[in-house]
Amino acid sequence: MVNIGVRKVDDALAAKHPGLQQYAACQSYAFMKGTATFLLGTAGFFVLQKTLQKRLPYALQWNLLVSFVAASLGSYTVTRWETKKCSELWLLLEKGEIPDTTLPTGDPEGPASPKKTAYGDVME
Repeated sequence: MVNIGVRKVDDALAAKHPGLQQYAACQSYAFMKGTATFLLGTAGFFVLQKTLQKRLPYALQWNLLVSFVAASLGSYTVTRWETKKCSELWLLLEKGEIPDTTLPTGDPEGPASPKKTAYGDVME
């Protein structure tokens, strides 16, 4: 049995996906980085607002709310970026290639000719 976090994964599944342990470690790191971003961001925004509160006095509850919301957005962004890296790592480990996400996924022949309705009108 292969341990991934708290769960045990069957040896057959681990043999089928040799990069599973690296992917799990990457995901764990992404979530811990997001958690650390939330905690440090909350503290940082709280201290920043406490220093600015001398100019713009408002209640402590709003100070906490703004700190939590800003830190949540930052944490979500960091976790999303790191998770995307883990997804690319998984594809690299499984297929041996990273898909190019910069290219459009539409029709490779270019824009299609305008379509016509049953009445002969041209749709854009």
